[in-house]
Amino acid sequence: ADNRVQHTQFSRLGQFLTAGDLLVINTSGTMNAALPAMRSDGTPLELHLSTHLPADLWAVEIRDASTKASQPFYGMQAGESLYLPCGASVTLHVPYQAEQRNTDAPGDVKHVRLWIATLHVPCVLSDYLNTHGFPIRYGYVKQQWPNAYYQTVYATEVGSAEMPSAGRAFTPRLITQLIAQGVQIAPLLLHTGVASLEEHEPPYEEYYRVPLETARLVNTTRLAGKRVIAVGTTVVRALETVTDRDGTTHPGEGWTGEIITPQRGIRAVQGLLTGLHEPRASHLAMLAALATQEHLQLAYAEALREDYLWHEFGDLHLLLP
Repeated sequence: ADNRVQHTQFSRLGQFLTAGDLLVINTSGTMNAALPAMRSDGTPLELHLSTHLPADLWAVEIRDASTKASQPFYGMQAGESLYLPCGASVTLHVPYQAEQRNTDAPGDVKHVRLWIATLHVPCVLSDYLNTHGFPIRYGYVKQQWPNAYYQTVYATEVGSAEMPSAGRAFTPRLITQLIAQGVQIAPLLLHTGVASLEEHEPPYEEYYRVPLETARLVNTTRLAGKRVIAVGTTVVRALETVTDRDGTTHPGEGWTGEIITPQRGIRAVQGLLTGLHEPRASHLAMLAALATQEHLQLAYAEALREDYLWHEFGDLHLLLP
């Protein structure tokens, strides 16, 4: 509220929290969501699994694997299949949500980024991905790292295409210290799809689950005058989906397309731990709903001045009232 910016280390997080504060965490684990793929003409590509949809369909992205940092590949056609390792394949059906942005003419889908598709694999999918897949990697990560690097210590259920990275820095020791201090921790689940860095699209629909006990803790924490602090924008998205206009949070499960903006406002949380976001990313609108635009400009100016790192292996930003 006073626009103060403080630089510190994550191991000192407890200095900024008090007994009774509630940290809400996303326990989704990160898949080996990337697979080598080949077009029928021999073109090497990369398949990124984004979201597992009802009826065993998938939202997928096709990437050009010919460069060191893969780029979106827009040349796919509906009905086309790609070859995957060990006799597996993927068949593209229709653009995701009839995506036709940036096209030259109606029906032209050459700039479609996400497709609805069917996977055909010879074994249980989790086993197949563990054997043949690898984590989605962007250009700033210069080498392939193991899947363990992309997990939070509290992940319970694998399903995210990309790491819910705000919780990456937590360690068992730090969590134990916070609990001993009287800080509460409550879980929810939101499986993240692929990020929208190229076109700055709004977030796609994602599966979430907010347990009854988590909803109760959020409500009792707020009634007690303590702070509910989301660990990650995914947590905000899930909680805001199940929080009504009077600020009461309910349990819930399903698919959320909620987009948080200053005009909409935030009802469920008073604080947020998050990474640093691109200037046009939709997540920045969420941050502006929690803090003022003036404060965000000050904080990001400090981050730039101190050479802080962006993206999921970068530095973290704690916003408190």
